[in-house]
Amino acid sequence: MEMLNWIQELFATYGYNVMFFGLLLEFVALPFPGETTMAFAGFLSYTGRLDFMTLMAVAYAGTTVGMTVTYFVGLKAGLPFIQRYGRWFLFSPAKLAKTQVWFEKYGSVLIFIGYFVPGVRHFTGYFAGIIALPFRKFALYAYSGALFWVLLFLGIGRVFGPQWMGIFHLFELYSKWIISGGALIVAVIVMYRYRKRLTSRFLRRKADLELKTKVKETSKGR
Repeated sequence: MEMLNWIQELFATYGYNVMFFGLLLEFVALPFPGETTMAFAGFLSYTGRLDFMTLMAVAYAGTTVGMTVTYFVGLKAGLPFIQRYGRWFLFSPAKLAKTQVWFEKYGSVLIFIGYFVPGVRHFTGYFAGIIALPFRKFALYAYSGALFWVLLFLGIGRVFGPQWMGIFHLFELYSKWIISGGALIVAVIVMYRYRKRLTSRFLRRKADLELKTKVKETSKGR
C-alpha cells in the first residue's frame, strides 16, 4: 500500500509524465515499478481520474524510447563499456550473463517476451545493440512487444477495476504459463491464416530436396 500511495502522489504531482519518464528510466535499468504503476494507472482510468488512451500513448512512448536508447548505447558503446560501467545502471555481470543465456536460448524473440521476464527486460535492448542486431529486426520485436506489454498491464487496471490487485498478483504467479499460452495461440492463428503459403513453401522445398537427391544419385551412377 505504501508503494501505491507513493505512485498516486506521483500522478497527483506530475500527471502523465510519471508514465513516460518512469518507464523510460526503468528500461535504462533504474529501479521503477513499471508494471505496478501501469496497472494502478489503469485503475485510475477506471475511476475516471485519468484518460486511458492518453495513458496508452504516454506509456508506449516511454517504453519504446527507453528501449531504443538502450539499443543504441549497446550498439555504440559495446560490451566493454557495459562491463566497466554497467554497475552504475544496476547492470551486474550476473544479469548480463543471464540475458546472454536467454538470448542464446530464444534468439531475437526474447526482445518480445523479455518484457514479461523480471531481470531480463531491462537489458534486452542493451544486448541487442551489443550483438549488432539489425535495427529493423530489433524494432519489430521491441515495439510490438511494448504495445502488448503496455496494453496488458494498463488493461488489468482498466478492466478489473477494484479487483485489479488480485488479477495482477495472479499474473505475476503464472506469467510464464500465460505468455506461453498466448504465444501458442498467436502461432496457431498465424499458421492457420497463412496455411496456404506455408504449405506451398513446404512443398517447394520438398520438391527441391528430391531434385537434389536425384541429381546426386545420377552423378554417383556415372
